[in-house]
Amino acid sequence: MMMCYRFLFLLASACLWLVPGISQAADTVVTIAYLELDDDPRYREKQMQARYPAQPWGRPYAGAEVALKESRFAGAAMGVEFRLSHHSEADVQAAGATIERLAEEGVKYFLLDLPGDAVAEIARRTRGRELLLFNLSALDDALRKKECQAHLLHLAPSHAMLADTLAQYLVSRKWKEVLVLQGPNPEDAQLLAAFERSAKRFGLKIEEIKPFVLGRNPRERSANNVALLTSGADYDVVFVADANGEFARDVPYQIQKPRPVVGSAGLVPDWWNWAWERHGAPQLNGRFLKRAKRLMTGYDWSAWVGVKAVVESVVRTQGSDFQKVRAYMLSDELILDGFKGNRLSFRPWDHQLRQPLFLTTQNWVVARAPLEGFLHQTNNLDTLGFDKPDSACRF
Repeated sequence: MMMCYRFLFLLASACLWLVPGISQAADTVVTIAYLELDDDPRYREKQMQARYPAQPWGRPYAGAEVALKESRFAGAAMGVEFRLSHHSEADVQAAGATIERLAEEGVKYFLLDLPGDAVAEIARRTRGRELLLFNLSALDDALRKKECQAHLLHLAPSHAMLADTLAQYLVSRKWKEVLVLQGPNPEDAQLLAAFERSAKRFGLKIEEIKPFVLGRNPRERSANNVALLTSGADYDVVFVADANGEFARDVPYQIQKPRPVVGSAGLVPDWWNWAWERHGAPQLNGRFLKRAKRLMTGYDWSAWVGVKAVVESVVRTQGSDFQKVRAYMLSDELILDGFKGNRLSFRPWDHQLRQPLFLTTQNWVVARAPLEGFLHQTNNLDTLGFDKPDSACRF
């Protein structure tokens, strides 16, 4: 039996030598740098342990590691070795300095797991450089509008895309009258602004917007008591704008009327979910679980697909020439499978990754958007987020 295994190994090795372009030692090394902040508030231990929906459950770097392992054979087949370079910096200034140093050393591709303001600053600082930045986790609409840059690509969806996903579902269910509960933080205002845009776009009616506050101060019962907040008005559904998630988790089953809760709790728009069971997703979720020892989220998917985008573009262009790789990656010829059932590509007007999005609960994917009946003249994925006529991005 041992002789049989040895023979098969030798035969496989010989076949690799006979296939054109495959060698035992890589002729070219393509490095993908990954940058994060040491004290990123989105990854506070207490926040991650709460497992709020559509929020990080851990650092996404494991997603990039899974993609790198998946890509080894494709790289070996053409004599290219793909490497990850992991950097955690104290602040955005240090992160920018690291990018400049790595760029001088020849690194062209950077995965940024940074807050929106940090992504914007890094993009401004590196403008005109021959490199590509991949935004993994910042959902800010401004990064796709006035803060957009030609070398900045967005793997995470925007707030606008997520809000459009939710709005399509509400329209499809004929839940058109919405009561909004809004938190006090700037991020909550971003969520509300995105939902207001989607409501206008798809014909929803916001009946009332009620601000909420955290805490149990009896003097603020009108703003922290869910039953009081949701009394009086007539509505089909309650939308919660709570980027932190702490208040939103208390809203389902506490509202005054038996109505669905959506937004930051209840039915939540997301770009990946561990319960997605089609298009190869269970296998990907299994590989990630084995690597990270936790379930996969949208943030992890962004890191995974970022590595896949670089690998796919290098393989398809048969080399590491940056201009050819960039041109292919941003073209309609890109073939990128995100295990969501659609071919993914970058929008030429703001470099947002086109992708299906999910409507999720704690353990179920309720629907995938774009929903049936929401059509676009060229690509139905462009019914989510900023279409070309809506774009304020000017490269």
